[in-house]
Amino acid sequence: MENLRIYLVLHNLEMYLPLLENLIFHVGMISDFGQIVRWNSELKMQWTSALSSSSFFNFKGPKYFQINSLQFEIGMTLFLYGAILQERALEVLPADLVQSATLFREAAGVFHHLAHKVLPILQYSLTAERPPEVVSSVSTVMSLICLAEAQAVTTKRAEEKGTTVGLLAKLHHGVAELLDEAAGVLNTASRDCNDISSRIVEFISCCKALHELKSKKYFAESLKIANQFGAAIGVLRVALVDVKKKKMPGEESWKYVLKEEIDKFAELLRKHEHENEFVWHEKVPSEDELPEPEGNKIASIIPYQPKRWERQLAFKI
Repeated sequence: MENLRIYLVLHNLEMYLPLLENLIFHVGMISDFGQIVRWNSELKMQWTSALSSSSFFNFKGPKYFQINSLQFEIGMTLFLYGAILQERALEVLPADLVQSATLFREAAGVFHHLAHKVLPILQYSLTAERPPEVVSSVSTVMSLICLAEAQAVTTKRAEEKGTTVGLLAKLHHGVAELLDEAAGVLNTASRDCNDISSRIVEFISCCKALHELKSKKYFAESLKIANQFGAAIGVLRVALVDVKKKKMPGEESWKYVLKEEIDKFAELLRKHEHENEFVWHEKVPSEDELPEPEGNKIASIIPYQPKRWERQLAFKI
């Protein structure tokens, strides 16, 4: 049933968006600006927000946002379209890694289009009370998250194909770098809109910590192969200390995944220390002497190309 729901929502959005693009195109051709303003004032379009903190803690029911503008309608619709593509990518992930990565890249392209082509036009008509979805920097954050997810899926495929540990370390570190960039942009977005749910902050932080651990695990393995056993232990130690300093996410499923990875990492460190004590007897360098992994960001957006159904419209003015 869930598969069918996502498919139907995607289908409906892909039918609606070209009609909406056509309407906006023809409205833009009308020279009577006053008439356009009057039409916009009568639109009465309302949306709820999935990213607003007030949506999670409003006991009176969902909070509705109304901005009388066709750009608001297409902005919110495109944001929903990107989010559904992202959800579809997660759904197909267990069965088809290539399709999943492609869908994430398509979603990243939709959010990139929103941030650079659609939302800047809307800014002049925004009120103080606005959903996070119409803030350009929030769409940039979502685009970066989708790119990070696309690279994570590509890295998973590389792991299954037996790619070298050195490259896997770089790919996981690239995911962490994309998420770090998203966190930085989100900090800016929070100044533009102070109603962003803390869950998105927790999600970015949790995913970044997870991929940093995986990167350090593979990086340590590459150092071990290069006969730098002491450095490998040092990298593992520092990474474990760093991740334990971070606040655990509130979401139970995220907490479980991260804790499981931390436990595996701790066991790996224990085995390496035991082996070094009885076999290699290598000195473990201090933290400032340890090598750092390099990131490799290979995921790119698939640009979103708006479609417009060529239908002539006649307006009664």
